[in-house]
Amino acid sequence: MNNVARNILVWLVIALVMMAVFNQLGDRRSAQTQVEYSQFIDEVKGGRVAKVIIEGQVIRGVRTDQTPFTTYAPSDPWLVSDLLKSGVKVEAKPQEEPSFLMSLFVSWFPMLLLVGVWVFFMRQMQGGGRGGAFSFGKSRARLLDESTNQITFADVAGCEEAKEEVAELVDFLRDPSRFQKLGGRIPRGVLMVGSPGTGKTLLAKAIAGEAKVPFFSISGSDFVEMFVGVGAARVRDMFETAKKQSPCIVFIDEIDAVGRQRGAGLGGGNDEREQTLNQLLVEMDGFEANSGIIVIAATNRPDVLDPALLRPGRFDRQVVVPLPDIRGREQILNVHMRKVPIAPDVKPEILARGTPGFSGADLANLVNEAALFAARGNKRLVDMDDFERAKDKIMMGAERRSMVMPEHERRNTAYHESGHAIVARLLPKTDPVHTR
Repeated sequence: MNNVARNILVWLVIALVMMAVFNQLGDRRSAQTQVEYSQFIDEVKGGRVAKVIIEGQVIRGVRTDQTPFTTYAPSDPWLVSDLLKSGVKVEAKPQEEPSFLMSLFVSWFPMLLLVGVWVFFMRQMQGGGRGGAFSFGKSRARLLDESTNQITFADVAGCEEAKEEVAELVDFLRDPSRFQKLGGRIPRGVLMVGSPGTGKTLLAKAIAGEAKVPFFSISGSDFVEMFVGVGAARVRDMFETAKKQSPCIVFIDEIDAVGRQRGAGLGGGNDEREQTLNQLLVEMDGFEANSGIIVIAATNRPDVLDPALLRPGRFDRQVVVPLPDIRGREQILNVHMRKVPIAPDVKPEILARGTPGFSGADLANLVNEAALFAARGNKRLVDMDDFERAKDKIMMGAERRSMVMPEHERRNTAYHESGHAIVARLLPKTDPVHTR
């Protein structure tokens, strides 16, 4: 049973107990009509009362028309004789006293309720669950182990130099003694720098997949909260959890959200973000060594990072993940084309030549859009025409077939574009003209 269901069950039990107590102590005679004592005496003298039951000062009775009623009588020594004179059947019962257990429960119930609530909140404060009310300081890092992370270097293309730089991290995680026996120390932190969509996160997952070690993934914005000290507590909890899984990789995406240069903006030194950054600096290179933990961070804005993050001993190695060249784009297309049925006429080298400046994410989107075009046409395979249409849509937007265009303007546009093609074909050392 998870924590949410357990908490709901606890509060449901408390509510049921309180309802039972209120029902026990409530007026069990609510179905009867409450009448004044003077009215009761008048009805007795008028012969409209058939029977009464006396329980202490409580009188419950039935009228001659079979309607019930109840009233409270003062200390009247002549009451019974007046009832008998009026022909009313009188029945006396001892006043009901609550049982000892019920009295004990009623008297101690508020105290037991307070103790139960106090124990509940104390368990939450001591880390009784990540979803509890006092679990702000728990790390939000997501763990990917060997069974859930199947990404390897074979799934990463277009950044061969970056893969070579991080390959020794895999060797260190597999066999740390190979480097330690010669006095070498593996970098504690690796900062991946590159444009959005170049595959920084994918490369970090591939390192963990190749080394077959746990992979903790978290975003820089997950550390920052409005409560003071929460970010620093999450950093401490993240490294404590990582130590238990050592050797492992801790990946911080968009680290510029928490690693911006200190003192560059408004606010004093007690800023929550700066406290989080200070704790991260201490954990990476403080008095206690985090052996077996490699921190990999990714950002596309290295210029705003604090210099203390980039010094040796912390993120002392920067790996640039650039936009892929023509050969890299072809390799990336081959990786993503393995997931869709491709027609024989599809040529990745031609598509790579026509997509300069595309990142890995853009090329993945290109393959997906081509598959969607093929699905709309009820095709069994994704052909070259689908890729061309997908490329035009990504680069120039959706085709505007409903646009009103005069015939002479259409003719002038055709002449203009044909001139571009003729000049590119005749001039030497220009890009080849691509025809569809």
